[in-house]
Amino acid sequence: MLSRLKRPDPLIVLIVLAAVIALIAPARGDFADWFSVATNLAIALLFFLYGARLSTREAFNGLLHWRLHLMILAFTFLAFPLIGWALQPMTLIIPEELYLGILYLTLVPSTVQSSVAFTSIAKGNVAGAIVAASASNLAGVFLTPLLVMAFMSAGDGITVDSQVFIDISLLLLLPFILGQLLQKWVKGIAANKATKIVDRGSITMVVYSAFSAGVVAGVWQTVTAGEIIFLIVFSCALVVFMLWLTRFTAQRLGFNDADMKTIQFCGTKKSLATGLPMASVIFGGASLGLLILPLMIFHQVQLMICSWLAARYARSAQEGEQEPAIA
Repeated sequence: MLSRLKRPDPLIVLIVLAAVIALIAPARGDFADWFSVATNLAIALLFFLYGARLSTREAFNGLLHWRLHLMILAFTFLAFPLIGWALQPMTLIIPEELYLGILYLTLVPSTVQSSVAFTSIAKGNVAGAIVAASASNLAGVFLTPLLVMAFMSAGDGITVDSQVFIDISLLLLLPFILGQLLQKWVKGIAANKATKIVDRGSITMVVYSAFSAGVVAGVWQTVTAGEIIFLIVFSCALVVFMLWLTRFTAQRLGFNDADMKTIQFCGTKKSLATGLPMASVIFGGASLGLLILPLMIFHQVQLMICSWLAARYARSAQEGEQEPAIA
């Protein structure tokens, strides 16, 4: 298990490859339009498979633990956005477009697969993690556009209207509901490697499309190596701080150890699988490249740090030691 945690995450490898290919051979013209349609179809299929995988009874039982879910939603859609808003003075040292990307990453939902995987490794509340992470993604269909309208609409070149809710609902929510309704017939397919393949494939397609748009518009010429290093250091600091904050708050509010771990691994994540498709619907255009760059870097950093922390929790549980104090 620990050796697997040390391997490069396949999703990150695919993201890097997609970015490199886009830099060399970006999508242009009619091919870009066709590829955009194919990407939307892949995204819809992904959320259909998500709906088909999640047991309705399991979801209902998990929903009863309302304190756990409320805490995770509060960190995801309240604490994170407030932190992003408070970081506005960063525009004094980095371009405004890059700050808007940082702000956007604080507004997206939590992850599903990695949140549940790390909770399981750490011996946390797995059922609660499944429901909480899924609830975060469903809530994000409505809350993320609302938060973008509240925090980002004043930004240069960014406008959001009510059509976003319709577009995102058709692209993400409707396929999920169809997956729930057709679960009896397609759950077996969704439960195998199909979902993981579509998950990684759709994200890779969104990244390629976004990077291509950025290359065609010339926006990547404005990103320096220093800014990339800044985003990596910033992401490390934000992940560690949120891991500490979620643990501290959960313990002070009397959550047990398993629930505390679930709050940590679900409340500190930000989803590429949902965040990138939402960005493509909400923003579109050439500006998407810089807007998703902080989210992509943050996602890679959170995977590495949370992999290490989950492994520490697993060793502590196996050896009967005191839980690690970080986080």
